[in-house]
Amino acid sequence: MTETSATAVKKTIFQGECFVSKDPNLMISTLLGSCVAACLFDPIARIGGMNHFLLPGETSTRKSQVDHSLGVHLMELLINGLLVQGADRSRIQAKLFGGARTIKGLADIGARNARFAEEFLVREEIKVLPGSLGGTSGRRVEFWPVTGRARQNFMASTDPELMNSLNKKPALTIKSSDVELF
Repeated sequence: MTETSATAVKKTIFQGECFVSKDPNLMISTLLGSCVAACLFDPIARIGGMNHFLLPGETSTRKSQVDHSLGVHLMELLINGLLVQGADRSRIQAKLFGGARTIKGLADIGARNARFAEEFLVREEIKVLPGSLGGTSGRRVEFWPVTGRARQNFMASTDPELMNSLNKKPALTIKSSDVELF
């Protein structure tokens, strides 16, 4: 049992935002669809942060360069925020979340966001720990920056056509002799 239990504080971030903290009572939260959240932390300095980004859907060469600059900007803000508050670059670790394909028939923006984040962290030589990228559902991500602990809750898909293509299993028929479980 601890001496005193401080009240937990929740900080919600939105697309295009970044937040860094060393508050042991803080949890950072965000909602993701095709966006990606990078959760970075230094386990020794006990500091971490999260960003939330979406690269626009254009794929032309000129537009693609602008897209990458937006993602690079948020990743650099997060890394620099950690360093300013005392993190050591060689100890920074990452967990990535999001990048879902939420609407069938459109460009897979989620996969582009996920690929960008993974490639960026490899180039920057930041260790990537298991996270959760891809899929077809949005998710709420909660991250405790001091410990690096992360939790996600999936949301139901909002695209009926996508759900129909994924749910090809026949419905379960229940007989009157089946056991009912509580």
